[in-house]
Amino acid sequence: MTVEKVFNFDHGNPVEFFGMNNLNMDLIAKEFPTLKITVRGTEIKAFGDENTLERFSELIQYLLLHHERFGIVRLGDIKQLLNSNSQQKEDFYKLAEDEEIILHGRNGKIIKARTANQQRIVSAIGQNDIVFAIGPAGTGKTYTAVALAVKALKNKEIKRIVLTRPAVEAGENLGFLPGDLREKLDPYLQPLYDALRDMIPQPKLLDYLEDNTIEIAPLAFMRGRTLNNAFVILDEAQNATSAQIKMFLTRMGTHAKFIVTGDITQIDLPRNQQSGLAEAKNLLGNIAGISFIELDKSDVVRHKLVTKIIDAYETHKNVKP
Repeated sequence: MTVEKVFNFDHGNPVEFFGMNNLNMDLIAKEFPTLKITVRGTEIKAFGDENTLERFSELIQYLLLHHERFGIVRLGDIKQLLNSNSQQKEDFYKLAEDEEIILHGRNGKIIKARTANQQRIVSAIGQNDIVFAIGPAGTGKTYTAVALAVKALKNKEIKRIVLTRPAVEAGENLGFLPGDLREKLDPYLQPLYDALRDMIPQPKLLDYLEDNTIEIAPLAFMRGRTLNNAFVILDEAQNATSAQIKMFLTRMGTHAKFIVTGDITQIDLPRNQQSGLAEAKNLLGNIAGISFIELDKSDVVRHKLVTKIIDAYETHKNVKP
């Protein structure tokens, strides 16, 4: 019985998968001479005997997984897979399904929960639609949240990612920066761009930003919107007022996941304004579907001096005058 199967590659630059001048596909075609294989753009079509097509399909699935992990497929990778036995292929899949691994970023970078509380964030978003991740600098709150959003996008669980921050200056004045509003805000939103660049190939990331599959905007731009089929992250939420937190959370539409991250020890709001993040747990802590994860200095994954700096400031704050 002859059948046809279609596969789509949508994880980055097609050359990374198909090879220069489709050399990778030429090698695969030699391995399956009885199949009619065509490549157009990012689409692979294969037509032929059902049993042979099943073996071809298995190989393509392994190669797609390999690309997701390492960011590129080389001729040597194809030859190695072609010469692998069933147990070796099964071990490959088991490694990829390690529960601590969130996704494989650019150039094969493994992105996973590195502390127990980061793993709690990963588990919580699977069981809740809104997760608050609260803790000091360097604990990986934002990075973990962005990784979970990118994973959801890659797995087609959602259609877009929205990343937002309140436009509050940390002791600086954005008004003195050159350019229009977007150009003024881009440096302020840089940590979000940095995380995305670790996880998505640059050409694909630019495409996502261009067509608004990934949107990065100040919190004020969220007012009046309904966010459906989206993974939405509010970063630096300690600088959002109570009214802004309420406004943000009530943007939630159908098939949406929200993560709110912040550090209540680094509030940059004017003294006469209260942080909405600080009161959120008291107001929302008992609502089913909302989870609060608290990180601490033991979760710091930056330079070891960051933990000592946090200790020093905590000690100073607790010393009575």
